Amino acid sequence: MFHVVLVEPQIPPNTGNIGRLCLATKSRLHLVEPLGFSLDDRQLKRAGLDYWKDVDWRQWPSLAALQAASGPDARFHYFTTKAQTTHWEVRYGPDDYLVFGCETRGLPESLLNANARDCRRIPTDNVRSLNLSVSVGIALFEAIRQNRESRG
Repeated sequence: MFHVVLVEPQIPPNTGNIGRLCLATKSRLHLVEPLGFSLDDRQLKRAGLDYWKDVDWRQWPSLAALQAASGPDARFHYFTTKAQTTHWEVRYGPDDYLVFGCETRGLPESLLNANARDCRRIPTDNVRSLNLSVSVGIALFEAIRQNRESRG
C-alpha cells in the first residue's frame, strides 16, 4: 500500500479530492498538523463526496511523529518544484511514502535540504506549480504504474 502524506494542508477540497484518490487506489492518507481546516469541514466532505468515511487515513501531530512510527526502513519521497530528480527517475516501492507540502508554501526548506537525495519534481513548463491534488495523482499513479509493471 502506498502512503500519501499531506504536510499542513490548507484547502479542504484538495484534501477531499486526495482522500477519494487514496480510496480509489487503496492508498493510505496521512494528514500532518496543523491543518488549515476542520476534519468535519463541509467542503472537505463535499470534495470527498460520500467516500470520506471509507478513506484509510491517519492524523499526525508532526512529520517526525509519522516518520518515527513508520520504522527505520520506510522510504519517504519529498515532492517539490525545487528538486533536480524528476518523479519518473525513481523506483518506488509498494510501501513508500509520497510527501507533499501545503498549497501555499510547499515543504519547509530545512526538510528539503536535509533530504535532498529524496526530493522529487514533477516537470512543468510555463507554470510555477500544479494543484496539490493533481500533483498527488501524477506521483501516485507513476508509483502504481511502476509496481504493476515490475510484477509482469
